[in-house]
Amino acid sequence: MRRIAVVGAGQAGLQLALGLTAGGYRVTLVAERTPEQLRGGRVLSTQAMFGPALRIEAAAGLDLWADEAPAVSAVRAVLTPSPGIRALEFTMTLDEPAQSVDQRLKLARWLELLAERGGRIEYRTLDRVGLHELARRHELTVVAAGRGGLSGVFERDAARSSFDRPQRTLSCLYVHGVGSPDPATEPRARMHALPGLGELYLQPALTASGPCAILLWEALPGGPLDVFGDAPPPDVQLARIRALLLEYLPWEAELWAAAEPTDAGAGLSGAVTPTVRRPVAELGAGVDAVHVLGLGDAVVVNDPIAGQGANSAARAAEAYRRAIVEHGEAPFTADWMHRTAERFWQQHARHTVEFTTAMLTVPEHVQGVFAAAAEHGAVARRLANTYAEPSDHAAWLASPELTAAYLASLG
Repeated sequence: MRRIAVVGAGQAGLQLALGLTAGGYRVTLVAERTPEQLRGGRVLSTQAMFGPALRIEAAAGLDLWADEAPAVSAVRAVLTPSPGIRALEFTMTLDEPAQSVDQRLKLARWLELLAERGGRIEYRTLDRVGLHELARRHELTVVAAGRGGLSGVFERDAARSSFDRPQRTLSCLYVHGVGSPDPATEPRARMHALPGLGELYLQPALTASGPCAILLWEALPGGPLDVFGDAPPPDVQLARIRALLLEYLPWEAELWAAAEPTDAGAGLSGAVTPTVRRPVAELGAGVDAVHVLGLGDAVVVNDPIAGQGANSAARAAEAYRRAIVEHGEAPFTADWMHRTAERFWQQHARHTVEFTTAMLTVPEHVQGVFAAAAEHGAVARRLANTYAEPSDHAAWLASPELTAAYLASLG
């Protein structure tokens, strides 16, 4: 029975640990927080999961909330070029419904499930020295955590990283009591683009107290929407959100009259720098040298504007699981690690980076796509499903020429 260590208990790390345990591997997972700490803590993300990622969870028997979480099949998009003005509107329809489950619920239950299935869990914080010691005791060590003491383990890949600073400041809040502009269409997500200021996303989700809504502000740094830098508590966060909605999106403000945070940990504020890191790191030297393999956010960090984080993590965990199983009893060399990570980069991760970059920078031809989506349902549908399958970005959004050819084909 091969011994594998997984560091990090997020979507990628836990999914991989559960998948390998189910396959008969002896797995040790290192997690910083217990299930109780997760359930009683602060929200972790927005985690909208699209069809391909949900199918991976279902195949692994990990879709434990499929019948409870709202199934979202459409996104209503509104362009607001100036406060209070709705200049462009269209609906994007997904071929497969998306769902969002509060990761406090999901990860806590998955941790318990791993213990129930025989996985070993060590609740502790690792630094570089601790990671080296762990790796020396296992045939393969996969690192799915890129923060804290492990933040510098994997070097930044300058050739694949377009940014050196955050492109948005972020504010996320889980709430109950948000109204709907059209109850007959629920559950449906809403997206508002405010050129030069940022974006607002509202998505139905499931939390411990039942169905809820998740609001995510994506604010351009230093702009008028960038008012959450002090990480305010949820009640103060909600008051500021109401003020912004009243000024910029008054039709949304009306729907928030009865809104209230779901719990004391319902809010999250901060910023991320989109980064791609080299996926293999060497620890120690000489006879003590070992290599570790990066997974998920330890290697690729995307801004959440295109909803790729949890989806890419699920797909990366499944790709690594398959590669490990297919490798049989052969040693997990640094060369194997590089090949495994590069294959996933070429097949999926690079597309998430390119698509997310397009949504952050919105070049002129992408602006044209949003305008075309308001006129052609086929364009709106293809745009929606590019979120679910970002590799399609390379076929029609990656350049002005590709986009022009696609739009011309519609007649």
